Amino acid sequence: MSDLSEIIKEIRKEAAEITGSALDFSAGEFDKLLLEQIESICFSRQLMKKYSVDEVRTIVDTVFNQMRRHDVLEPLINDKSITEIMINGPDKVFIERNGVIEETDIVFESRERLDDLIQNMVAKVNRRVTEAEPVVDARLEDGSRVNVVLPPVALNGPLVTIRKFPEKPMTVEDLINYGSLTEEAAAFLEKLVRAKYNIFICGGTGSGKTSFLNALSSLIPKDERIVTIEDSAELQLTTIKNIARLETRNANTEGRGEIS
Repeated sequence: MSDLSEIIKEIRKEAAEITGSALDFSAGEFDKLLLEQIESICFSRQLMKKYSVDEVRTIVDTVFNQMRRHDVLEPLINDKSITEIMINGPDKVFIERNGVIEETDIVFESRERLDDLIQNMVAKVNRRVTEAEPVVDARLEDGSRVNVVLPPVALNGPLVTIRKFPEKPMTVEDLINYGSLTEEAAAFLEKLVRAKYNIFICGGTGSGKTSFLNALSSLIPKDERIVTIEDSAELQLTTIKNIARLETRNANTEGRGEIS
């Protein structure tokens, strides 16, 4: 395993040097170029003579995910059955599947690799996280919610929680079918929504506040214009066509530019 780790480091470094000047490519074009370069490097090193096809494919995928995706977390993020990913330092990764939390055998190559991943995730949504400001909320491209806590607040290394959302937002009908809501309560809530009452939705972490709000949004009349304001955008109001989505912005390193 240590031999493979060294090979992965070397290929990653070589690929970074080759593609470092590729500035005029779109994200998709750059990904394609990078993948081709990684495969070419593996071929030039004649890895097929030492490793199986599956092992070489793993090397290619690992290097690509480290450079352009979410490193060792990529398979977990792509797994639809996983609802939450919990990282307690570089060598402790837990997941929640079907309401059950379990430890995985996934570890980061190093603390630096985890730090790099964190900075990449928060930078994509114009956030920053440092030892001076060690707590931040962010989101992934697919809308998954991300929370980061850095040392010295986190005593045993960086803490990252990724809360994934289902591809299809929950509906009021789903809540009724699951027994979470009675038909009478659903009818009452629909009257409140249509009458434009203020409704507070409160609850602990993971209790379903966002899912419930997404479901209620389907009761909003189609001719309404909706404006959402969020710290980190996570609502999935797919039934509303006339919608303006706003997201707060942290101050820059000079303390300017904050929008809250």
